[in-house]
Amino acid sequence: MFATAALAVDVNKATQADLESVKGIGPAVSTQVLAERRKGEFKDWNDFVLGVKGSGAGSAAGLSQAGLTVHGRPSASAADAASPARK
Repeated sequence: MFATAALAVDVNKATQADLESVKGIGPAVSTQVLAERRKGEFKDWNDFVLGVKGSGAGSAAGLSQAGLTVHGRPSASAADAASPARK
């Protein structure tokens, strides 16, 4: 767990380079994350999944395991993605 905390990248604070340092995030996804974030911070993992086209519960879990967080929190489970659309 210590290694994950040391490598944590918060999606709401990260630069494009920070995002791309997370395994599974390349230039296309980081650009999309930053564009979506300009509309407002991601509230939680569900908000991330709904806002970032092509992401889902599985990719959220993988990105979380690679060190991505939302407000400093890792994805709790695939259940994070199972709620109403982003507002």
